[in-house]
Amino acid sequence: MKKEKDSISMNRRQFIWKTSLTTIALPSLLTSPLAISGETKSAIVPQWRNKQSDMSYRMLGRTGYMVSEVVCGGDPVSPTSYAQVELAMEMGLNYFDTAPAYGNGKSEKGYGEILKSSSKREKVFLNTKISGFTSIRNRMYKEIFDSLPSGKQENIIKRAWQMRSDRGVDKPGYFYIYWPGQERSMDPSYLSNAMMSDYRHKVDGSKKFKEFIFNSIEGSLERTRTDYFDLAMCPHGANCPEEVNIPEIYEAFDELKKQGKVRFLGVSSHNDPAGVLNAAVDTGKYDVAMVAYNFLNDGFLDGAIRKAHEANVGIIGMKVAMSVATQHEELKPLPEWRAEKLNKIVPGDMKAPVKAYLWALQNPRISAVISNLWDENYVKENLSVAGKKIDLQRG
Repeated sequence: MKKEKDSISMNRRQFIWKTSLTTIALPSLLTSPLAISGETKSAIVPQWRNKQSDMSYRMLGRTGYMVSEVVCGGDPVSPTSYAQVELAMEMGLNYFDTAPAYGNGKSEKGYGEILKSSSKREKVFLNTKISGFTSIRNRMYKEIFDSLPSGKQENIIKRAWQMRSDRGVDKPGYFYIYWPGQERSMDPSYLSNAMMSDYRHKVDGSKKFKEFIFNSIEGSLERTRTDYFDLAMCPHGANCPEEVNIPEIYEAFDELKKQGKVRFLGVSSHNDPAGVLNAAVDTGKYDVAMVAYNFLNDGFLDGAIRKAHEANVGIIGMKVAMSVATQHEELKPLPEWRAEKLNKIVPGDMKAPVKAYLWALQNPRISAVISNLWDENYVKENLSVAGKKIDLQRG
C-alpha cells in the first residue's frame, strides 16, 4: 500500500509541476527579476483558485497567483480550531499561511484537517515556512564565539552593536515590538554578522543548511496532508540581509522545485523588514516577501516596496493590525496615540484593526494583508475590507 501511495503522490506532484509550467509564463521563471519589463509582467498568466464575486484578488508578483486581498494567518488554526477558516473560504479567501513553529505543528495539522479533501486543496494557495532556520547559522558562529578569549569576544560584541547602529535597525519608528522578547531576537544574528569577516570559512557551505530545509519541508508536508506547497518561506523571520544571502537556501529550493514539493520561494521578516526585503530582491531568487508593514513604519518601507514591485516580487503585509492591537497580555495596553493617529488617517466607525487592514490595502503595490482569523466574527470583520477604496487623510 505504501508503494502505491507514494506512486500516486509523485504522479500528483509531477502533474502539479507540469501544470505550473504551462500556467505561468516561461519568462517569469527564467528571467532575473531585476530585468523584468512591464511587457514581461503582463505576460504572466494569472492563476485563480476559489474565485468568488464578493472577494477582491490581486496578483502575488511573478507567481501569477491571484490571492484574496485578505489571507489567513496560521496562529489560531489547530486540529480543534479550523471551522472559521472554512467559513473564510466560503467568502472567497484562497491563501493559507502556516509554519511548524505555530503551536509546535498544530497549525499545520489544523490546515491538514481541511486539506485532506483534495477538492479543498485545489481551492487554496498554501504557504509554510522553514521555522528555526536562522538558528543553524547562529549556533555554528556561537560555538566559535564561545571558544574565543574574552578580549576577542568583547570586540565582536562591540562590532555587532556598531553594525546595528550604522544600519538603524533599532531606530524608533522603524522597529516595533509585536511579541514578547522580540527585542532580543536580533542579538544572535548580529553576533554572527560581526564574526563573518574572520570566521565565515568555518560556517559557509555547511551541509546542515540544506538538511534542515529538507527535513522541515517533509515534516510540513506530512502535517498538512498535502503533496506540495505553492510557496515556502526561508528564513522564517529573517533578522538581517545576511540571512537571505545563504546559497544553500537556493540550492535546496531548486531541488525541492524539481521534486514538485515547492513551487516558489519566499521570505518573512519582522525585524529590519526594509533591509531584508531589499536584500531578497537583490538576490533574484525570492518570488514573495511577507514583511512587517503598517501605518507606523510605512515611511521606512516605501522605497523597498517600490523596488520589490518593480522587480515583480509579491508583497504580503503582516503585523498590519498589530500596530493597534495585540493578543499578548504582556504588551497591553498599546499606546493610545497609535489608534488616535489611525482614526485621523482612516475616519469612520470601524474597529482599529479593521482600519489598519483597510489602510494597507490602499497601497496597490501590496498583494494582500495577512490576518489571524480567531473566530467567525474576525472572519466577517476582517474580510469586509477586501475591495474597499477610500481616501486616506493626513494623520
